[in-house]
Amino acid sequence: MNKISIFDDVAGNAYPGRGIAVGKSKDGKSAVVAYFIMGRSNNSRNRIFVKDGDGIRTRAFDESKCEDPSLIIYAPVRVLGNKTIVTNGDQTDTIYEMMDRQFTFEQALRTREFEPDAPNYTPRISAVLHVEGGEFNYAISILKSNNGNPDSCERYTFAYTNPSSGEGRFIHTYKCDGNPLPSYEGEPKLVEINGSIDDFTDKLWNSLNEDNKVSLFVRYINIATGEFDTRIVNKNK
Repeated sequence: MNKISIFDDVAGNAYPGRGIAVGKSKDGKSAVVAYFIMGRSNNSRNRIFVKDGDGIRTRAFDESKCEDPSLIIYAPVRVLGNKTIVTNGDQTDTIYEMMDRQFTFEQALRTREFEPDAPNYTPRISAVLHVEGGEFNYAISILKSNNGNPDSCERYTFAYTNPSSGEGRFIHTYKCDGNPLPSYEGEPKLVEINGSIDDFTDKLWNSLNEDNKVSLFVRYINIATGEFDTRIVNKNK
């Protein structure tokens, strides 16, 4: 698989939807994770990321304009010990609660399916990063309908042990804009992970479509110590 620029990839796609990128910094010192959300409807665009303990939550920017909170208000990021969980929906809580009871990432996601937002049936994308004792590994999952068939759920998990420095994997909910929105296809893309947290955050935010981007979360986790640095960018201010 050819390594690509995540910045060029999102810049060339007006609507990838929600996206998760995970990898290791070029100097090999940090586990890197990014999560962004985009929106086409006023309801989807009326959101911000806010800190919630070691994680984040989505919140309506203008409560008076929140039409349906069911699929837009959730905790995208939660931390369970040495594990950081990142998803595009309330499956974050499912993964957190079941892994806390010693179930695996895959077992937790077998209890969930794609979102019930016909006709798009938005895929649920999820990632878990494990940083402990100077070691780092991660897994990425996607739950999607079978070409828009709501009676059939396809489940894919990709696991990465001892990932290479300067590389990551990137997955997003939609292949591109459309009506209905076509689900992402294939394994997560191999992307470059370059620069400091501020450089990476600025470049990724500026690469996202100006009309559709809503919020971005980026975290660099020190692999040796587990300490982390976080950036949050919201279009609504």
